[in-house]
Amino acid sequence: MPDYFSQFDWNTMMSLNPWPENVAAAYDIKKYHKILSPDYPDFLDRYIDLPILKRLSGVGLLCGTDWTHLYKNRFYYSRLDHSVGVALIIWHFTHDKKQTLAGLFHDASTPVFSHVSDFRKGDALTQTATEAPNESILKNDEALHELLQGDGLSVQEISDYHIYPVADNEIPQLSADRLEYMFPSGMALDGTWDLPSIEKAYNDITVLKNEDGIDELGFKTLEIAEDYCRRFCMIGHILQLNENKLTLHMLGQIMNMAVEHGILHEEDFMTKSESEIMEVLDKMTSVVPDPVEGVERRRLARLYKTFRSMTKIEHTDHALPEDEYFSISLKVKQRYIDPLVDMGQQKGVARLSQVSSFAKKIIDDFKIYEDTKYGCVKLISFC
Repeated sequence: MPDYFSQFDWNTMMSLNPWPENVAAAYDIKKYHKILSPDYPDFLDRYIDLPILKRLSGVGLLCGTDWTHLYKNRFYYSRLDHSVGVALIIWHFTHDKKQTLAGLFHDASTPVFSHVSDFRKGDALTQTATEAPNESILKNDEALHELLQGDGLSVQEISDYHIYPVADNEIPQLSADRLEYMFPSGMALDGTWDLPSIEKAYNDITVLKNEDGIDELGFKTLEIAEDYCRRFCMIGHILQLNENKLTLHMLGQIMNMAVEHGILHEEDFMTKSESEIMEVLDKMTSVVPDPVEGVERRRLARLYKTFRSMTKIEHTDHALPEDEYFSISLKVKQRYIDPLVDMGQQKGVARLSQVSSFAKKIIDDFKIYEDTKYGCVKLISFC
């Protein structure tokens, strides 16, 4: 039987789901968040207004892909939107304030362009490098401490969401974080999800006990679990295609080179918004670099202009000449899900792949899928 994902190349994925006539209404973030928690926890607003969270409104969830023509993202969804969404999911399933706030602050250390920072640091495979400063940021924020004290909480209780299994766990389990980021990713990247399909899936989710007796989000209905698994893996497929690998790695190299040449500074990635970073780079490439500035400065300008304007890449089994192409060959983190499903009193709770041959095929094919060894894009002329 052929690999399920071999039929879905980049162009196919980007054209599978038609755009809605009214994009703003179809992808209304407030309506989406209302699905996640009809019961809104009012205490959240005080925390959302903190500068360490407000900063995240200028950081996109989709890792810099909002800034290149290779993608056709349907709307912008920020890391702040994501953080609020995670908090709402946790609140909906636990009504526990400390867990909810741990989810809200779990991305406080995320730099601009999100996981591009991991690619910059050679961490494409685990994509966890951005998490390291999170606890330190929270512990050193006095305004946060004041709010927590008023709510009878300590920073230790909300600084590590990994300790709360509904909030976070390991792939292929389902957690609030994983559940949340794939809904808007699927809406924005290719239309895999829309609000009605999200509502149907979300309303079937409950808290179950997994194989280790630990709380984990899972499904009440086999068919809905199968559909969720398929959609999740389809979005994960986009993220492991060479187009996505090249985009994130290329932007990471642009950021590294901009720092090397003094155009940007490391602190900019935590203080400026993505639009502000792009404004700096736009200005840098608005004039032809002086030849005395060297080959690397000119290559930076070519890389940036190519990143902004590229609409396709080439899939090859070898790298193309570096004076004319930017090439990548990377292994990246695979994002898939094998959720729990409640099969009733007689059969109990099981992993979906154990009770669904369809889901097992999807998951197995996802895990073994390989794009061509290289992805390459021709660099535009700089003149």
